[in-house]
Amino acid sequence: MEINSHREQLAQMRDRLTELGYKDAAKETESVILLLEAFEVRLKARLERLQKVWQAVEWCDSGDCGKEDVEEAINNYRGESASG
Repeated sequence: MEINSHREQLAQMRDRLTELGYKDAAKETESVILLLEAFEVRLKARLERLQKVWQAVEWCDSGDCGKEDVEEAINNYRGESASG
């Protein structure tokens, strides 16, 4: 089950569990939703930081740029200046 794509279904399940009086299961379902949201935020941040590194490696491997471009991307990823 692709759980992230079913967030709305999880919210509906949480609400239905609440209606049925199963508050403990509803609370745990809510915690799953919150965990997914927090994970998504952290994942997006990591993907943004790594995107230019991965792109530089792909371009280097295809011959569109050199290893120095990968090194520059790595330096930027690490927060270092490309010249130092």
